[in-house]
Amino acid sequence: MSKDTTTDHLRAELKSLADTLEEVLSSSGDKSKEEMSKLRSKAERALKDTRSQLSDTGDIIAKQTREAAARAEDYVRANPWTGVGIGAAVGVVLGMLLTRR
Repeated sequence: MSKDTTTDHLRAELKSLADTLEEVLSSSGDKSKEEMSKLRSKAERALKDTRSQLSDTGDIIAKQTREAAARAEDYVRANPWTGVGIGAAVGVVLGMLLTRR
């Protein structure tokens, strides 16, 4: 699953959860006990699905981060002086940005 697809799916899940919870809160005084029970079940399902999706997304992000770190480590091992140069350039840029304050 691509990053954009995962993000879009997660946004849809969160919107669905928010809509369900909003429905529960706005109509809590107007509903019978049975209807409130149904709304509560619906909200609990939405929350469970969203938590699952967040967990899955977190796992995907962690995996992508590990892969990026491994690629960066391989690159630096293959090109140590380039890695030193990049590190020095980043240090100079950060130093300039911090001294401007």
